[in-house]
Amino acid sequence: MEDLRNIINPLCTFLFLGMFLHFASANTHYHDFVVQATPVKRLCKTHNTITVNGMYPGPTLEVNNGDTLVVKVINRARYNVTIHWHGVRQLRSAWADGPEFVTQCPIRPGQSYTYRFTIQGQEGTLWWHAHSSWLRATVYGALIIRPRLGESYPFPKPKRETPLLLGEWWDANPIDVVRQATRTGAAPNVSNAYTINGQPGDLYNCSKKDTIVVPVNSGETNLLRVINSALNQQLFFKIANHKLTVVGADASYVKPFTTSVLMLGPGQTTDVLITADQPPAKYYIAARAYASARGAPFDNTTTTAILEYETAPCPAKCTSTKPVMPSLPAFNDTATATAFSKSFRSPRKVEVPTEIDENLFITVGLGLNNCPRGASRRNCQGPNGTRFTASMNNISFVLPSNFSLLQAHQQGIPGVFTADFAANPPRKFDYTGNVSRSLWQPTRGTKVYRLKYGARVQIVLQGTSIFTAENHPIHLHGYDFYILAEGFGNFNPKRDTTKFNLIDPPLRNTASVPVGGWTVIRFVADNPGVWLMHCHLDVHITWGLAMAFFVENGVGELQTLEPPPVDLPLC
Repeated sequence: MEDLRNIINPLCTFLFLGMFLHFASANTHYHDFVVQATPVKRLCKTHNTITVNGMYPGPTLEVNNGDTLVVKVINRARYNVTIHWHGVRQLRSAWADGPEFVTQCPIRPGQSYTYRFTIQGQEGTLWWHAHSSWLRATVYGALIIRPRLGESYPFPKPKRETPLLLGEWWDANPIDVVRQATRTGAAPNVSNAYTINGQPGDLYNCSKKDTIVVPVNSGETNLLRVINSALNQQLFFKIANHKLTVVGADASYVKPFTTSVLMLGPGQTTDVLITADQPPAKYYIAARAYASARGAPFDNTTTTAILEYETAPCPAKCTSTKPVMPSLPAFNDTATATAFSKSFRSPRKVEVPTEIDENLFITVGLGLNNCPRGASRRNCQGPNGTRFTASMNNISFVLPSNFSLLQAHQQGIPGVFTADFAANPPRKFDYTGNVSRSLWQPTRGTKVYRLKYGARVQIVLQGTSIFTAENHPIHLHGYDFYILAEGFGNFNPKRDTTKFNLIDPPLRNTASVPVGGWTVIRFVADNPGVWLMHCHLDVHITWGLAMAFFVENGVGELQTLEPPPVDLPLC
């Protein structure tokens, strides 16, 4: 017996020490975010822009896997605001997720709310942004998650790391832009510039002197964390004469692959290694639109930053010569966008759910509402006197206004939502063909889909050609999911199931559904709460291209949503 004790005691000590070191290495980071109007000058003109801590973009948060963030958001702006921590799993902490009227009521002007959450099992690049009206046009920043202390990247340590946030700038107040569109029923005005880390770059008026410069030394390998924080536009990204090795996306590592061009939908992040292996000079880092909707207006400008070699020998003239410009894909180059999105794999074999409990088929697309009876023509300035709308399975999502969905669920408040979102569209039709005009007008509703804890879920996201087909970046809050396959036309289970990658599919939080096509995702519903799924083109979520999942509690504390914080904002 004593021999057994002699074995067990050191073993217990070893296990306890391991657990202690594991938890002791995790830190809690405290931040104050003051949301306020700040004078910001771009394109020759100063606007009173909503920012965090007077910064545009906002502060970069840097943590390690396992760390906890405590961020007090103080609203000194004139608009309601919430902050969403895009891609953070928020395990049992749905109250900190942030979408307005989904997991919380907004933080009113003059009020505050403290977001508390722990990063669990995620490494790489995420970001944070406002999730209230169109405030995220300027209220956003990077969230960098490094490995746990003592652990390393699954690739050689880069010499430097640089976040590159791709944004969109209006020479106007973005809130006025969306309010005008909501009033008229027409599409909103497109942006006037794209930005890299808040700066439009050399090709725009009054912008050259503030162009972002990314320094490198010859021979070194650096990590670029590229984030598409644009409001309404997928973007191609390229660096002149340099190859990029993709090593991560949406805070998950991927099987490395080399490419000369990236395509990111709003919400998506891509981590790339770049080796400074070209003659010392200046090279443009450039981004411009991937515009897949035929005939729809878009901002066709190009934003630039400069990759600048610091090392000699650089000829004297190289300081004054113009940087080398990359040749970017054509605006409608779907083949390049598709080749890129199909290149992603997980680094090794993964446990994909194979038995499916919930099999959903969800159409995603635009629509047109007939002008309401008695409405003025000036309120129906969409095509042929209509109003633009959008839907999932023919339901155009309406946010509640008196309670958040999570509060209504938790407190049993009736009349806020119904749990009858359909698992299939109400009618089958040729989704990507010539769709009958009788199907162009969806029904408005606040509908959620109920999932049992632990349910294994498959969703076919099917794009439609109603009004126009378009690439839709679909983001699911509170979860990462495996992307099994994507394709064009209508999803055909007999033909297309054979294309599923069940070995090493990539893990993402935002999937680009191809223009006139489909994407299949799977996940296990292991996070209780109410979780929004929506198109990350904000113009589309404004029109109703969203729905929500209500995931029930499981068994015991570790499968149960935490109680609401005491300072949760009231509606």
